[in-house]
Amino acid sequence: MATTQELIEEYKRKREHITSMGGAAAITKRHEKGQWTARERIDYLFDAGTFTEIGTFVKHRTTNFGMDKREIPAEGVVTGYGKVNGRPVVAFAEDYMALAGTFGEYHGLKEIRAIEFACEMGWPVVGMNDSGGARLQEGFDTLETYGQLFNAQIRASGIIPQIALLMGPCLGGQAYHPIMQDFLIQCKQTGFMGIAGPAIVQAQIGEEITLEKLSGWEAHAVKSGQTHVVADDDKDAIDKAKMLLSFLPSNNVERTPVVPCTDDPMRVVPELDTVIPDRPTRPYDMFKIIRAITDNGEFFEILKDHAKSVITGFARFNGRTVGIWANQPMVMAGSIDTNAADKGARFVRTCDLFNIPVVTLGDCGGYMVGSEQDWKGILRHGAKLLFAWADATIPLISIMVRKSYAGAHYGMLDKGIGADLVFAWPTAKVNIVGAKTAASVIFAREIRESANPEETRAKLEAEYEELYENPYCGAERGHIDDVIMPSETRAIINKSLDAIWDKDKDHRNFKARPWRKYSNINL
Repeated sequence: MATTQELIEEYKRKREHITSMGGAAAITKRHEKGQWTARERIDYLFDAGTFTEIGTFVKHRTTNFGMDKREIPAEGVVTGYGKVNGRPVVAFAEDYMALAGTFGEYHGLKEIRAIEFACEMGWPVVGMNDSGGARLQEGFDTLETYGQLFNAQIRASGIIPQIALLMGPCLGGQAYHPIMQDFLIQCKQTGFMGIAGPAIVQAQIGEEITLEKLSGWEAHAVKSGQTHVVADDDKDAIDKAKMLLSFLPSNNVERTPVVPCTDDPMRVVPELDTVIPDRPTRPYDMFKIIRAITDNGEFFEILKDHAKSVITGFARFNGRTVGIWANQPMVMAGSIDTNAADKGARFVRTCDLFNIPVVTLGDCGGYMVGSEQDWKGILRHGAKLLFAWADATIPLISIMVRKSYAGAHYGMLDKGIGADLVFAWPTAKVNIVGAKTAASVIFAREIRESANPEETRAKLEAEYEELYENPYCGAERGHIDDVIMPSETRAIINKSLDAIWDKDKDHRNFKARPWRKYSNINL
């Protein structure tokens, strides 16, 4: 019978073996590749001394293919909880140094337990993905556990924030794991994600392509729109995850953290009174407006490199988290195409799930037209935005900066689709279509039969523009709550948030809606 001291020594040996990460040589090799170990990533994420590991001694039960002789420290994934900037968070970090971090039955069960524990406690979960994929030696057990993991993620969706950090390879079925989380941060040099790697792609369809081009950061941050934030390396990815967490609540029944504000909430911004060019077709940078009105000019952009005609991200107003949805006139005149509509709808619904008010800054001539967009389903994708606005229960504030035409008028949020408060700058041009389009339809015959068609066209366009292309028609009907000076925008937003911040507190349904499971959004 072992003595107490012997049992303690055995415990120390076991723990030391599990936490040694393969020894100093293996760690050095890892560092030479510009990557941290799983435990170094965990240590950097959490406040010093707050992390508690769970599932340290979990091990697989597979005996086939020599697996009975293979010991995989912590089953290839470090899981536990602690505090990030003083707030509780659950995390797991896949360990590529332990059988390439492959996903097997008990590896998956550890991740499932982490997600379920986070859900039970109402804490965010951060997953660090760095895996060689499925552990094929475990066969059906691996296959079934993937389904259980996806189920756990989906059940947690909308209850707690889920953030994925793509720090290594993540290919095949494993790639559904990070993609189903609320936000995905991808390391530029080391993060790869795809339904299959280059070898399988070539074998199945004959396409030759590199891993970087197929699954790297540009593939997903720029083209597919599946990566929300790009990071330079492990440290940058974790820093950005910490920053993102600071904007989010711990769960769907809590409010977002309010931080001390050193920026006067009623601050007037005189430069905004001259930011809009005199010529309505001339672009300007919407980021100038965003940085002028937010607390200390700070803005955390989401999907920065994808669908750049629109802007999404988080800012603060008087210390309170707010989602920003804006057009970018510098790109495609701020038009909304299929990708932009998806980008906006997903962002608005995420904000709605986690009680984050949204402020829109609108300058959009319409949804993108043409055969390419029609065939890609612009109507279906554009409708997603409308569903997102109409379903939302959060405070919604619309600022009409310049153009607000046709379907984009609703896509950028108006009173009819669900805005709580709508304000317009004097430069706003709000109408069903622009003057040029309207005149070509209404006055087609008059222009055609005129002695000087171009002169007549210009005259009638000017008359129509003066009559309808302004914010006052909407204000006269009460669809626009007020026309404001651009310099007053920050103060107006803060006063509006003061008024409607608690509009859905305790889920009070002052605007009662019939019961339903959910809307049938155009997915």
